[in-house]
Amino acid sequence: MAVILTVAQQKGGAGKTTLVAQLAAAFAAGRRVAVLDIDPQRSLARWHARRQQALDAAAAGITFAEAAGWRLAGEIDRLKAGHDIVLIDSPPHAETEARLAVRAADLVLVPVQPSPLDLWATQPTLDLARAEKRAARLVLNRMPARGRLADLARDEIARGTDPALAATLGNRTAFAAAMAEGLGVTEAEPRSLAAEEVRALAEEIRQLAGNRL
Repeated sequence: MAVILTVAQQKGGAGKTTLVAQLAAAFAAGRRVAVLDIDPQRSLARWHARRQQALDAAAAGITFAEAAGWRLAGEIDRLKAGHDIVLIDSPPHAETEARLAVRAADLVLVPVQPSPLDLWATQPTLDLARAEKRAARLVLNRMPARGRLADLARDEIARGTDPALAATLGNRTAFAAAMAEGLGVTEAEPRSLAAEEVRALAEEIRQLAGNRL
């Protein structure tokens, strides 16, 4: 049965879809990966369509699905049965779909930009994960290489109860460029700093999942 990673964040603009796509592409090197888009904006669906155009359907290497409402639980079960890892791009509000996606998760990833306001805005998502008794980890996204903002973000996280993953994603144009091509940076620019960041993040998640990944 697959490991389920739900990427959830009620604040818009945090980079949920980018995180799902980048991790999916990284994990697809050697694993059976599925992505499930339950966000009405359908950004992940557009990324995967670009991927199929760029690589052709047979070479895309990632199963794509979308579902909503009463079909969601059944779709998650179907994907779990045939894959090693399923990544879910959840909607931005704590509706039924978001709650079901969090409930199904082995780990909830909460992307957040490094500012106090963005960190404070994650609380409803973290509360949802806690209510569903699911482990959650913050993922710092668009991190500056150094400076006071990064330090403030880490200090703020240290004062809370929900930890962040050690690996972070920088504020790099390589992510947007890869997304536009339907790729991950590990595929488009495998030797870039952006690709190194994604591989480090994927490895940390793999270690959290134990021997299941």
